[in-house]
Amino acid sequence: MKKSVLNIAVLIGLGLAAGTAHAVDQGLESCVRAIKNEKAGEFVKLEKLNVAGKAVYEFEIRDANLAEWEFMCDADSGKITEKESEVADPNSQAFKKNVKVTEEDAASVALKAVPGTIQEVEYEVEENGASSYEFDIVNDKAVETKVEVDAATGKVIETSIEEWEIGEESDEKR
Repeated sequence: MKKSVLNIAVLIGLGLAAGTAHAVDQGLESCVRAIKNEKAGEFVKLEKLNVAGKAVYEFEIRDANLAEWEFMCDADSGKITEKESEVADPNSQAFKKNVKVTEEDAASVALKAVPGTIQEVEYEVEENGASSYEFDIVNDKAVETKVEVDAATGKVIETSIEEWEIGEESDEKR
């Protein structure tokens, strides 16, 4: 938890530098409270994303069983908008039970939507049990975009541009 406090302190410092400390502080604090009410664990990573023009925080939490969870939280309201678990292995039963699209085909879909180089892929299980691939793609201007592809249909679920990141990367696939 000490790491979480340090990361949040750095984030608030970034907000001060941007001149929007109060708004950042309120949204961030509301998100942290909401997530703590949902899941106990250590905050390991925080990203600020732009999802269709809306500011969203993506928190990564590691629970006592070392399972990783992602929470998407509206940066203005502090409300959780999405919760999903991550699995390290695409062959995990929770992930592969819904997979109809290969990782390679999903990667092609993601790269067609956002051209660039795939830097990371995560295997996610949505709150409703659906599986998805999340690709971090960096373009030639060094902008990172996350493209989430449904593992059953091969359709893009969500695209978001990363504005900044604080914390450690989990076990990632490159």
